[in-house]
Amino acid sequence: MNANLADLRVQIDALDRELLSLLNQRAKVAEQVGEVKKREGTPFFRPDRVAQVIEKIQQANPGPLKNEHVAAVWREIMSACLALETPVRVAYLGPAGTFSEEAAVRFFGTSIEHVGCASFDEVFRATASGTASYGVIPVENSTEGVVSRSLDLLLGSPLHIVGEVSLLVRHHLLRLSDSLDNIEAVYAHPQALAQCQTWLTTHLPHAERRAASSNAEGARLATTNPAWAGIASDRAAAQFALHTAAHGIQDDAFNRTRFVVVCLPQTLPAPPASGNDRTSLVVSVANRPGAVHDILMPLKRHGVSMTRFESRPARSGQWEYFFYIDLQGHPSQDHVAAALAELQQLCAFYKVLGSYPIGE
Repeated sequence: MNANLADLRVQIDALDRELLSLLNQRAKVAEQVGEVKKREGTPFFRPDRVAQVIEKIQQANPGPLKNEHVAAVWREIMSACLALETPVRVAYLGPAGTFSEEAAVRFFGTSIEHVGCASFDEVFRATASGTASYGVIPVENSTEGVVSRSLDLLLGSPLHIVGEVSLLVRHHLLRLSDSLDNIEAVYAHPQALAQCQTWLTTHLPHAERRAASSNAEGARLATTNPAWAGIASDRAAAQFALHTAAHGIQDDAFNRTRFVVVCLPQTLPAPPASGNDRTSLVVSVANRPGAVHDILMPLKRHGVSMTRFESRPARSGQWEYFFYIDLQGHPSQDHVAAALAELQQLCAFYKVLGSYPIGE
């Protein structure tokens, strides 16, 4: 005999109370873990540990919940428990409602202390000074390529990369009304303006495109003038109570941005190998024929896959360049260690930016 709706709701209420009791038991154990970490002086947040727990839970998942939903739930549980151990302060490009904030929440969960910053430079300063424990910065977009300022800051910073997260970026046109009429100016971060240029040219050819420090700041500006619009996320629309005049205006339907998580080595040492890792480094070589070919040969010789290779001017006035390289693997693996050791011998400058688990 099928149960009626009232009976099913009684079952759900009972299960909710049981879940709440178990979650609080877990939280009490997490508090004890925090005390042990304090005594031992070990890091409170371990992204590799979070990944391991979620992977085990997914492997044990009998359904019908999907694994990606299980991962989201457990990340929030672990975030809330970690907040009982110690508050995690995370810096990102603000204000509230940016994709950087969304990336921070995706990686750490919602139970963090938010440190919204006015620029990428400020994210690095806040994290390096200890104002924030971690920083989250975009480094690469599938449409527009690398975020140049982020790469430049990584070069001279004491911070290293300990994690990454990739977001499917959907840009919306936000304003005080839900119409496309009478829009004089569109505000957004330059990257977002570039990612939506075809749509803007087609639908708003006469609107001036104005750069903002972030998409969320562009959305905020749109609240101050009915003739202005901003390009930002659903999160920003809710944050600033704006209408969505047009949905998904990015030129690439599969537009993604990759963010990295940075911190001081004393906050969190390099994560151990997870079996699915990325190593990022920056190098320079003498300006001579065949130099770039030479630095790639150790990777080929030792079977190390290169997933990104970008050049940036060294600003020396001598036509010299820094090369940013992403490799698949971890330095604790013999073939990666051998390739890196050989590569370093060929470089005038060599710096490992981080080795970390590949993000979702």
